[in-house]
Amino acid sequence: MPFHQYFNGDITPIDQPVFQTNDLGILRGYGLFDYFRTYNGIPFRWDDYWQRFENSARLLKLQVPISQHDTEKVLADLHALSGEQEVAFRFVLTGGYAPDSVHVVQPNFLIKTEALPQDNPAGRLKGIKVIPYEYVRDLPEIKTTNYVHMVLMADEMKRQLAADLLFYKDDEVSELTRSNIFIFRDGKLITSNRNILNGITRKVVLELAEAHFEVEVRPIFYQEVITAEEVFTTSTTKWVMPVVQIGDELIGNGLAGKRTLFLQELFEKLVADWGK
Repeated sequence: MPFHQYFNGDITPIDQPVFQTNDLGILRGYGLFDYFRTYNGIPFRWDDYWQRFENSARLLKLQVPISQHDTEKVLADLHALSGEQEVAFRFVLTGGYAPDSVHVVQPNFLIKTEALPQDNPAGRLKGIKVIPYEYVRDLPEIKTTNYVHMVLMADEMKRQLAADLLFYKDDEVSELTRSNIFIFRDGKLITSNRNILNGITRKVVLELAEAHFEVEVRPIFYQEVITAEEVFTTSTTKWVMPVVQIGDELIGNGLAGKRTLFLQELFEKLVADWGK
C-alpha cells in the first residue's frame, strides 16, 4: 500500500501537495520537525519523542494543534494504511499561512509516514569518517528544519568519502549534523552537554551505559575528541555508530572500538525486544 500523510485533520496519499506558498516554513524557514520509527510495530520511546517535539514547539512559540492522545490515533491509522510492519514518522510543524509574511496565525501540522532509512549500516561495523566543521547551530535545543550547512557541504562530504560533519566552535565540540557525539577517554564515557539537540538515542545509550561505565556529561573539546580512545555517534538512524576518522586524524587504531561495539550490541538487543 502507498504511504499516507496527516495534515491539519485530514489523511491523504503521500504524493498529494499540502502546503500553500505563503507558509512561514517556506517563506521564513520558521518551522520544526521530529523523526522517529517503530520496532516490532510499536513507536520507539514515544513519550520521549513527543516531549521533545512539544518542547521544540514551545521554544519556537508554536502551539501544537492536537494532543498527544489524538496524535497516537493518527499514527495508528497511518501505520495501518502503510501495510508495513515497520515505518518511520516525520512530524513537521510550521508557522502556518501568514498574510503579512511575518506573523503566526495558525500553525500547520504535517505527519508523514516514510519507509525506514538505510543510513550506512556497514558503518556500524567499520565506522565512519566525519569532517570537522566550525559551526554551532542556532537554537540547538530546537529541531528546526534548517539544515543548510549539511546541504551546502554534501558534495564535499562525498568527495572526501565522509558520512557527516562534526560541529565545533572555539575548540568546543557540540554534535554532528543529525546526531550526538560520545567519546571514551581514560576509561570514561563522555558526551557533550552544550549547544546540542537532546537526542533520544543519546538518552537511551546513557541509560544503557550507566551500569557498565563511569559516565561524564560535560563540555568536550576538539583535542579530546581527536585523541580519544574511541568515538561514536548516536541517532534514530545511526543507532550507535563508531567514528574512526575525523578529517585526516584516525581515532585510535582506526577501527571500531570494543566498548562502542558493546554499547551497540546492548542497543540492538533493546530495539529487537521493543514492545514484546
